[in-house]
Order: sequence, then C-alpha cells, then structure tokens
Amino acid sequence: MKEHKTRLALIALLADGHFHSGEALGDALGMSRAAISKQVKVLQSWGLDIYRVQGKGYRLAAPLELLTHEQIMAHTDCADLAVIPVIDSTNQYLLDRVGQLPKGAVCLAEYQQAGRGRRGRQWLSPFGSNLYLSMYWRLDAGMAAAMGLSLVVGVAIAEALQSLGADGIRVKWPNDLYYHDKKLAGILVEMTGQAGDAAHLVIGMGLNIAMPEQEGVAIEQGWTNLSQACDHLPGRNQLAATLIAKLSQTLTDYEEKGLDGFIERWNLLDNFLDRPVKLLIGQRVVEGIARGINSQGALLLETDEGVTPYIGGEISLRGC
Repeated sequence: MKEHKTRLALIALLADGHFHSGEALGDALGMSRAAISKQVKVLQSWGLDIYRVQGKGYRLAAPLELLTHEQIMAHTDCADLAVIPVIDSTNQYLLDRVGQLPKGAVCLAEYQQAGRGRRGRQWLSPFGSNLYLSMYWRLDAGMAAAMGLSLVVGVAIAEALQSLGADGIRVKWPNDLYYHDKKLAGILVEMTGQAGDAAHLVIGMGLNIAMPEQEGVAIEQGWTNLSQACDHLPGRNQLAATLIAKLSQTLTDYEEKGLDGFIERWNLLDNFLDRPVKLLIGQRVVEGIARGINSQGALLLETDEGVTPYIGGEISLRGC
C-alpha cells in the first residue's frame, strides 16, 4: 500500500533516535508539515513512542534497529525469508502459502494488524518493539508426530536466548516463555494436513523485546521484556537470525529423536518444576505440584491421588 510505503519511509528517517523537524521530514518525503503530523499520529497508534518538542521536531524515544533481509541472511541461512514490515499475521501469511514453501521458510514482521495467540486471543504487536516470527515446517511422519511440538519450540527459543546472555529464561507448559515469573514470549503452532499424509506446521512466536509500558496495559497477566533479562541486548537482526538457526536445528533433531530427546532439556528450563500450581481445564481447577512432562508432552501433576498426566489446560502458580 502506498500509505504504508510513506509511513515506513518516515519511520526509517526517525529510526536514528535524533530530532527531525517537520519541515525536514516533509521535504524528504514530499509532504507538508501538516501531513507529517497526521502520519506521526498513525505511527503512534501502531505503538511507536514518538514525541515532539517545539523548535526541535519529532523524535523516537529510543533508536530503532529495523529488520532487514540482508542483515538477517548475513547471520544465518534460511530456505525462504520474507521480511514484511506491516502484515495482518505472520502465521497467516505462511498458512496461505502452504504447499508452495520450502521447509524452514520464515516470515518476519515489524507490526501485526491481526496478530493472534492461543484460543483465538489477540496478540499485541506494536511496531518495532518486539519480534514477530513464523516458520513453516513439514513433518513427513504425519500429524501424530507433531505431539508436543510447542514444548520443543519453547526449549529451542529459551536455549537460543540463553546463548545470547539471557540466563534466567524459563519455559511454561505448554507454550510460553517466562522470566522471573512473568510472560516474555508466546508460541502458537497451527497445523494443516490429512490423516495419513504429511503434517504442514506453521510455528509462530511473539517475543517482547522492549515493549513500552503503555502498550501492555491491556495484557491481563504479568509480562516482561527481553531487555530486562539481558545486560547487553542483541540487535534485532542478530536475534532473529539466532532464533531461525536454532529453530531449524531443533526441529531437525525432533524429527530424529521425538519428544523423548527433549524431556531432560525441558525439565532443566521448566519455570514451574516442583512448584505448587493450579491447572485450569475449562471450569475445573486441579491443584498440585508440577513434576515436569512425560513422553507425550503431558503435564505431570502430583496431587493426593498420585501423579497424573494432563494434556490440556493452563497452569499458574497456586495463589495467582
């Protein structure tokens, strides 16, 4: 869209974090100062923290490293990489192209207009402050072989972030990443295919990097940013490349070893292991001690009746 092209050009000018006068921005983009002011309001609605000082002009609250195809590919190999700044949903982009994509194809965005999480929930996706990444993968062994895949993806992301200096990253059954008991990232695995055929998987991830506090006011649980977990935050292009490489390697390992090869790795990272939790299954609440996962990816919960595996539901710390 032409409007998006203009807005992205304006973001590129502001990305250095310096002041730019409305007049200079207008000259660069062939627009009036009034038109610049209008476009800035749109960018603010996208979640960009832009402010204006009389006599100085407009400025981003912090410099912004924009995602680029070239910089990501300089750090890793990828079968097919699409960097689309403004998109409805990175997952939907790949789902619409299943059958046309090579295994390991990736879509990245700066801003999702219709990002989604589990159970049809909206995933807040402000421009440039987080990472929105989806990968396509084909499992020739079929849909049954995808059991527990979100757990494997969680392990991959946590290990990748730890390799970049975020030591305290943990996983939450079945599909979140946590830091200090607050949500850092979410995983959404969507699958298409027919019984007896290969499973086509789209693995989506939303990772909070430096989301402004005001952008997260609608989130109904504690959340945090990668900037809180890293002393030296990696660049977003390097971060994306690291995650792509780790996901590809981990999914290849999963095809060879199955979930059994990841149980120990999961338990080392499990945020809730040996802690009192409550499991919500619809209207039912089960309380017990979390004891990790089994080879089917089920949560093991110890109650007065013993240790029972649970496939569905959501957990939280008891009392939360």
